[in-house]
Amino acid sequence: MKLKTIAIDDEPLALKLVSEYIRKTPYLELVGAFDNPLDAIEFLVDGEADLIFVDIQMPDLTGIEFTRSLQEDHKIIFTTAYEKYALEGFKLNAIDYLLKPFSYEEFLKAAGKAHKLAELEANAQPTIETNNQFLFLKSDYKIRRINFNDILYIEGLKDYIKVYTKGDEKPILSLNSIKSLEQKLPEEKFMRVHRSFIVNLDKIETIERSRIIFGKTYIPVSDQYKEKFQEYLDKNFL
Repeated sequence: MKLKTIAIDDEPLALKLVSEYIRKTPYLELVGAFDNPLDAIEFLVDGEADLIFVDIQMPDLTGIEFTRSLQEDHKIIFTTAYEKYALEGFKLNAIDYLLKPFSYEEFLKAAGKAHKLAELEANAQPTIETNNQFLFLKSDYKIRRINFNDILYIEGLKDYIKVYTKGDEKPILSLNSIKSLEQKLPEEKFMRVHRSFIVNLDKIETIERSRIIFGKTYIPVSDQYKEKFQEYLDKNFL
């Protein structure tokens, strides 16, 4: 399991060092390095990150303020030259706290904690049983069979997913991650078009200004997935 990781630090040398540490760690994948937390927030609108290394003392927005602003749960490891911020960092459920200057060995120990926790969470996810026609999904203390052909789109929330199906007024709510469900769906029928949305390609009828329309719902196609979605359209365009 690889963790998509970003680094945030306003000090160029510190940012470079953390980025290099991330690159040389087999179970981490560097997907972004930012010298400004506001740029990181913009990235996270469409981009994904499982783990974030963030400096605490930064102008405009501190690492603490940045962490409080996040809409979704991310694994956080604080980096700072000031030990006095450790307690406040742990109040935000940070995985660990690295005091500058820190060695690769210290970095690896902190990163290992995040990786181990991610593996435990993945193993604890409710099982989604599936084949090429339908899936069984746990919802409301029941196991529901959902035919792929009935799914319109899927929305990912913090710790839940909502599966919207044709003919049903309310979505099916399940304690699962959109990432785990995406891995179970047939690629030829479903496509991730946004960090929070997967659509059934067979059910798309209207597209307007990079938005897929299902009734009164407009699903945006984010920059991260536009190229792949455009390839699909080009193959089926007259």
